[in-house]
Amino acid sequence: MRRWLLRSLWVVLGLSILVPGGIWLLLRGSLPELDGELALPGLSAPVQVQRDGNGVVTVDAADEHDMARALGYVHAQERFFEMDLMRRSAAGELSELFGANALPLDRRMRVHRLRTRAHDNLDIALGDRRAVLEAYRDGVNAGLAALPVRPWPYLLLRQRPRAWSLEDSVLAALAMYADLQDPGNSRELALARIREVVPPALHALLAHDGSSWDAPLFGAARGDAPLPDAATLDLRQLAGSGGGDAAVARLARSPAPLQDSGIGWPPVAADSSPGSNNFAVAGALTRDGRAILADDMHLALRAPNLWFRVRLRHPDASAPRGKVDVAGFSLPGLPVVIVGSNTHVAWGFTNSYIDTADFARLPATAPLREYRETIAVAGAPADILVVRESDWGPVLHENADGSRLALRWTAQLPGAVRLDFADMARAADLDAALAVADRAGIPAQNLLLADRHGRIAWRLAGARPDRSGTCTADGIANTPDAPLPPDTSPFNEPCYPWPLRTDRAPSLVDPANHRLWTANGRVLDGAMLAEAGDGGYDLGARARQVRDGLFAREQFDERDLLAIQLDDRAVLMERWWKLLRATVEHSDDPALRRLEAASRQWDGRAAVDSASYRIARGFRGITLDTLEAGLLAPARQRLGEDFVAPRLPQLEGVAWPLLEQRPPHLLPPPFKRWDELLAHSARQLEADLAAQGHDLAARTWGERNTAAICHPLSRALPALFKRWLCMPAQALPGDGNMPRVQTPDFGASERMVVSPGFEADGIVHMPGGQSGHPLSPFWGAGHDDWVQGRPTPFLPGATTHTLVLRPR
Repeated sequence: MRRWLLRSLWVVLGLSILVPGGIWLLLRGSLPELDGELALPGLSAPVQVQRDGNGVVTVDAADEHDMARALGYVHAQERFFEMDLMRRSAAGELSELFGANALPLDRRMRVHRLRTRAHDNLDIALGDRRAVLEAYRDGVNAGLAALPVRPWPYLLLRQRPRAWSLEDSVLAALAMYADLQDPGNSRELALARIREVVPPALHALLAHDGSSWDAPLFGAARGDAPLPDAATLDLRQLAGSGGGDAAVARLARSPAPLQDSGIGWPPVAADSSPGSNNFAVAGALTRDGRAILADDMHLALRAPNLWFRVRLRHPDASAPRGKVDVAGFSLPGLPVVIVGSNTHVAWGFTNSYIDTADFARLPATAPLREYRETIAVAGAPADILVVRESDWGPVLHENADGSRLALRWTAQLPGAVRLDFADMARAADLDAALAVADRAGIPAQNLLLADRHGRIAWRLAGARPDRSGTCTADGIANTPDAPLPPDTSPFNEPCYPWPLRTDRAPSLVDPANHRLWTANGRVLDGAMLAEAGDGGYDLGARARQVRDGLFAREQFDERDLLAIQLDDRAVLMERWWKLLRATVEHSDDPALRRLEAASRQWDGRAAVDSASYRIARGFRGITLDTLEAGLLAPARQRLGEDFVAPRLPQLEGVAWPLLEQRPPHLLPPPFKRWDELLAHSARQLEADLAAQGHDLAARTWGERNTAAICHPLSRALPALFKRWLCMPAQALPGDGNMPRVQTPDFGASERMVVSPGFEADGIVHMPGGQSGHPLSPFWGAGHDDWVQGRPTPFLPGATTHTLVLRPR
């Protein structure tokens, strides 16, 4: 018996060593090859792949085809799972990996049938770059096949990766459409429905398109909303206008559009709207005449990062000086540098938020095509989605009278993706770069450019609707055979399905003040704005802070622009802190007295050790929620289950005049006085903070704004193992409505400050690291520089690993 027990103990001990050891060896089998020589079929000459200490890759190749093949090899070895998520998220195929939990996301995307469209429009998308994309595809599949063990996430999911195709690269680009635009056009639909059931003055408040914070490149600030008098609008007389706790709670439970991360599963919070900052100064404002460009794109954050840093070099007779030398951020899935510098021109993007989708009413008798889409589901039977389409687009909604709403969205149409933008790597100057922008089949973006001659330019780049005739960029269009809408609607003429265009876009070249800036707010005005439309422009506070930073100096270098990117001053929030102080200073309420004591010292920044910033921010959030609930309550009551709360990015411009003027007829019931509403906000805030600890002064912003940047599969693992798939849980400075946009899992996916021709002086940050493998030395590399805001070089550093790929 004793011998049996000893033998069993040795077996258990051996298994306790062998099993973890075997798992460790299995995981290491999917690490990319970093050094040595390997054969890569299809190359015309050897390619050198170098990595620096952060895993930043430099590819030296004999031509563009070899470069693309080698880059595909590297992308697959480092990031194939993330590439797979991108193509699946666009095509509505995530359930095949993750099971039924992903079905809502898949159904939301499959209705657009983007895989079919990618296949049908492949020739348009690839143009004369088919051979380059074929080389990239073959490199991806070779890199995947060269791994001794399939990428580790597939082991965890018990799945096998599927080979890469040309259509998959198009889908990777379409995934960015799904991230940067709303595939369901829910805001426009919500506002159109509200307009039909509330007084025009109430709709005008909800749809107000600007504020005193606007900082456009064209025109002036819209200003805050003018408030209607009691004869025009009286919330007290509208049934269902109740505010307070119950209304806020109902608002929080309102159905909201699912928002894909744009990079696959899981989705991000719908209130974290993809955005960015970019700004530039011309040579007149620098010591040696160089133009400098800054760019930081705000997206959902995860480990690894969405982007992959590269420097690509190869001879090219069509490039300046006969050689391409481009550095920046690539998107695994495409052989393109998305933002970067080619030693002659630097470029960066922010999301434009122009109107890129329209609903159209179709009569019940309108002819429709029907498609049965089969969605494979891991561990369950396939799901069948019946998609009905008109010439306008797929039907997304049916009305009670049998009419339907079909959606036309830029991503659905031929030309939405065209890989001509890769020619930016060859652009010799600003004019050449603007010519590339004319052909750019990308989501509509604010493109900023700087060239080595000291010039700068802004351009609305990408695919946008070519609306003509009676088509409008607002509301629901009428097809020629649709019934006319109510007389109150401005749309009384038929509109025909529109095509896309990328040329003849608004631009601003060589501005007289030598400065340019965009930050997702309204840029245009007048006829240009009417053509582009309003897709939900962001509040202008962040753009204004960037603009004011640019006008605060007359000379700049790269570190000065980085300082603007890292600006966490709470300019917008200061007036809310003052309003809070006025609310609590003389109160006898014990809860408000505690809040008064904790908020006395105004730090003026979204700093990690600031309690006053967190308190002011919380007070603003609760107050805005209460006002929004009151303004939406009449529509909620009338629409019932059809009600969806629209995203209201300009609500600040309505709320502040309400709080300044305090008109009784616009006070949401059940409040009787405005100071009662504000005291309610303060009490709710105190209760929320006290629930986390009685010392309110210890409830700092850093406690609330703690990084939660993880691999997509981390949520499927026990807490003990989850930490291995997450970046450190560090307190983060910054917030929305200021240049340093940082929340726990959303913010600057990269920071770049660079002058073309002076890349050695450039600065870069990237959270989450280069590698998608937690055992890689490059997992999380560079992440702490992003957290701390330390200036790190734009160009790759000293080589630590060299891999030579040779023709077979």
